[in-house]
Amino acid sequence: MTLVFYDGICGLCDRLVRFLLERDRHAAFRFATLQGELARRLLTPSGPGGVNPRDLDSVVVLTDWPSPTHQVHVRSRAVMHALAALGPPWPFLARLSRIVPLRIADALYRGVARSRYRLFGKLDACPLPPPEWRDRFLD
Repeated sequence: MTLVFYDGICGLCDRLVRFLLERDRHAAFRFATLQGELARRLLTPSGPGGVNPRDLDSVVVLTDWPSPTHQVHVRSRAVMHALAALGPPWPFLARLSRIVPLRIADALYRGVARSRYRLFGKLDACPLPPPEWRDRFLD
């Protein structure tokens, strides 16, 4: 299973979550906000991946969750791991994107993240998912 942590009030993050939900044929994704209790419990600066849940500038993907050997992915690699878990053509595009060096991909990611509220809006509250998807949200 793949767990995706996202900024619950970010319009771009909301669009990413909806994109993943609409294409997740095997219901392999679970979602939780970075502002939630689960993020505070699982994501720590000293833990795997060194992620601070108060840093809302990054999508965080945990692959093979809830296995104790799960892997933590942040920024551009988190998005690529999420895409790779979808059906075609997304895994191919995720592999193709690996030709971009991580340093450059993350710099582009950070640039979008800095202006995401201005470009995509800031929600007043985390939107409630439709009933058919609610069981996929963990907090």
